[in-house]
Amino acid sequence: MLIGRQAELAGLARYFSSAKASEGAMVVLAGEPGIGKTSIAEAAAEHARAAGMVTLRGRAGSTGPAIPFRPLAEALLSLARTERIPDDETLTPYLPALGRLVPDWARPEPRETSLIVLAEAILRLTSWSGRDRGCLLVIDDLHWADRETLTVLDYLASNLRDQPVLVLATVRLGASPAAELVKTLAQRGDAVHLELERLDRAGTTELVASILGCSPDEVGEPVAKHLYAQSRGNPFAAAELTRCALSTKDLVRRPSGWWLVGGTRRQVPLSIVQAVEQRALQLGPDGMRLLSVAAIIGRTFPLPVVQRCVGLDDRTLLTHVRAAIAERLLTGGDGTPGWYSFEHPLTEEALLSLTTAADRVALSSRVAQAIAELYPGLPGTWCHLAADLHRRAGDLPEAARLYLETARRALHAGGQATAIAVLDDALGMLAAGPGEPAWRELRWELLETLLTALAEDGQFDRAAEVAAELRLGNPLWDTGHQVRQHVRMAWAAQVAGRWEDGVRQVAVARSLLPPDAPESDTAVIDVVDAHITACRTGADADHVSRSEALARRAIRGVAPGDDPETACKAWFAIGFSTRSRSLAESNEGYRRTLALGTEHQLMTWRNHGLIGLGGNTWLADGEGTALEYAYRETLRSGCITLATNVHANLAYAAVLRADFEEADRILTASLAECGRLRLQSVIRYALMLRAVAAAHRGRRQEMRTALREFRAAGGETSREAPLAKGLAELFCALLTEDREGARALAAELMADYGGMETYFHFSGTYGLVPLLGAVDGTGDPAEVEQAAASQVGQMRWNRQFLAFARAVHHGRAGRVEAAAEAVDAAVADSAVFPTARHLGLRLVAESALADGWGEPGRWLTEAENHFHGSIDVLAGACRSLLRQTGRPVRYHGSGTERIPPKLRGLGVTRREFEVLQLMPERLGNRALSQRMHISVRTVEKHVASLLAKLQAADRTTLCEYATTVLADSTPG
Repeated sequence: MLIGRQAELAGLARYFSSAKASEGAMVVLAGEPGIGKTSIAEAAAEHARAAGMVTLRGRAGSTGPAIPFRPLAEALLSLARTERIPDDETLTPYLPALGRLVPDWARPEPRETSLIVLAEAILRLTSWSGRDRGCLLVIDDLHWADRETLTVLDYLASNLRDQPVLVLATVRLGASPAAELVKTLAQRGDAVHLELERLDRAGTTELVASILGCSPDEVGEPVAKHLYAQSRGNPFAAAELTRCALSTKDLVRRPSGWWLVGGTRRQVPLSIVQAVEQRALQLGPDGMRLLSVAAIIGRTFPLPVVQRCVGLDDRTLLTHVRAAIAERLLTGGDGTPGWYSFEHPLTEEALLSLTTAADRVALSSRVAQAIAELYPGLPGTWCHLAADLHRRAGDLPEAARLYLETARRALHAGGQATAIAVLDDALGMLAAGPGEPAWRELRWELLETLLTALAEDGQFDRAAEVAAELRLGNPLWDTGHQVRQHVRMAWAAQVAGRWEDGVRQVAVARSLLPPDAPESDTAVIDVVDAHITACRTGADADHVSRSEALARRAIRGVAPGDDPETACKAWFAIGFSTRSRSLAESNEGYRRTLALGTEHQLMTWRNHGLIGLGGNTWLADGEGTALEYAYRETLRSGCITLATNVHANLAYAAVLRADFEEADRILTASLAECGRLRLQSVIRYALMLRAVAAAHRGRRQEMRTALREFRAAGGETSREAPLAKGLAELFCALLTEDREGARALAAELMADYGGMETYFHFSGTYGLVPLLGAVDGTGDPAEVEQAAASQVGQMRWNRQFLAFARAVHHGRAGRVEAAAEAVDAAVADSAVFPTARHLGLRLVAESALADGWGEPGRWLTEAENHFHGSIDVLAGACRSLLRQTGRPVRYHGSGTERIPPKLRGLGVTRREFEVLQLMPERLGNRALSQRMHISVRTVEKHVASLLAKLQAADRTTLCEYATTVLADSTPG
């Protein structure tokens, strides 16, 4: 079965029908080697035979001296083997000419030597053979054909229109007389030119499956991905790679399908090597040398380097390059002037396999020299390429030095993962080297840089292993080195969120310096201490202020020009430690970080500056565009660890604007990425946000599950703990009408964190707690104004709640106009926070209704519409309060759409289901009545009805049943 070529075969079938109707044509299938031209031609011949057509086939040869008319003779000989000598009188005059190709038909009289007569003879013979049924003449590999054959085909193509003959030829793309003829024939309308495309991913997988004798679904994703990437959709390459992987047992059958084992293939299949060699030899010795040098460089290569190595003039060089492109060996690369690529990854590997080991060493050395001459200083990726070339040339010390420089540049640009991979490779390369001092010093330099990279990536445990190795037998290991080692270890702990480990490392670093050490010596310690102090929670209420003091001391002790990275870290610490006091000061710290990072090309710290500024904009105005830009820039520059942090921040913003689907998507991706990178602090942060996301949908059980995971990850004593209590538990208690629980949580928040500086600012102490106090009548208006005057209180999330609280206090004092203005301000501030907005309206409406001011009916209607279908308890509370306003209560259909089908079948009503949703909390009837704003008697009636309908023996059984059935249904 021919894979992925059904459209081509269907098109050819139309030409079969036309040939039978004496409307002949010439069709040429063109394409790169291995694209499937011959396979399609063979399938077409089978279809033609099945349709009753006479089928003749001939193939031009690529080996040995050219034989005139070979494909034509081969085709006619196949006819002679099955048909008698033509005795039609119209053919008799042409038998001497045909005898040149078929000896059985030769005549004693002199043979006609004219090519025109021979061409006409073949035309008449094929027309005679195909009378009433059509004739297919297949000429394969036309690119190898002699000029005489091409002349005959030229004549045939011009004279087929009223003949029952279809000529089907295959030709390879590239420069050849045959290709020129096909182009000419297509231009004058005498031939149809069809260029075959490569298979797509699905077609390649189907082809592989056919070779393996299985369905495409049984080809494992890694297998399909690898073979498609290696073959680029070329059927021949895909087939050969599959067979090679089978023979080497790199491709094995498992119960779940076919999978790669032991890495990728170990060699290029010989058939592919031979095919590449055959095409490369067409370019001559200079062309072959050009390709060999290019293969040494890699898949993509710069032509100036190749030219420097092969010594060809511009014209000759470009002639060979164009020929290689025509042969589908090379392509124009990514469009960068002067750069080219190999058409297939296999082409590069095949060419390398054609060179000897000694040639590869010599060429690698020559190419490395050419790159150094053409690109002084080895900018950009040249450094890594030069290192690889020196390694292949056997110059390991130079290769190691260049790998070290590559890693340092990657670190400078924020590419910690790249730096670690390069350094590991270089250290592995030097592992078997001699123990000479120069080698040992080079190895220590590599280890020093690796320690820095691991610290920046937060790999604390591995950093400790490298630090231990550095201490062994290192003559350079003085006090300065020891201090830097512990500072790096402290930074690794800070990035990983292992604060206590960081504190211990800072303490050791300080102990190595005298007590009166100048600020210039302590700056590197102070700056990491500032970051750890700000993030670490404990008994100290002023830890954020102490962080600022440490950072400012570091600023005094460091000259940005001498150590810009330490200066960046210090200014960033000032940015986050001053945020609760002044966003203007905080922005100045972040702007300094951004400026220094940009000036000194420290991409990590440039990104930190962008993130800080974007975060402040979001805190102030709820606007996330700047934060999203920072995330894109962080990803673009390859700072993956940092990007993971920012991604979680975007989830935070999504939760508050009630875009829960987006928040869930981000958190799922973040937790997977953090697990892979072992970023414990970000994992803890994401788990906290998962609890907040559940809380803001009123899903109390789901929130509690997430909080258990958060606390198991060390959340109870973390800097996120206030958010977990306030933004999750307190917010959820209010959404689910658990006013008693909300009061208890508010009291705990104020007792634990009321006077403490916190890293996060939306725990509720500056917003939701004052609003709850105002509604309950226990809050102090002066405290609301004091909170509103603070920087934290002016952040938009907090500002909305404080405005609602101010409205309640004004309304209670009879200042109706001031209360209305405060509600309007709160509504404006809460426009981007829909869940918070409608919760605020519900709470304010309760007070307005009691104190006789404002428009509680309108506010409750808005809130009820918002929460209907998502948080039934809160929507029910709004409806109960609406009845007190005298406004009509609008019901949304039957209200049963959220009741699980099993309960609906038992006759459970909407109000009974609302009671059942609260049963897992094991509340008494009075508590239920307060939560639902209905009488105790009504609660008793609903509970009794549920006991009967659900056949529960007692209230405890009913609570357990509710827990089970609600867990199995959509959370609400």
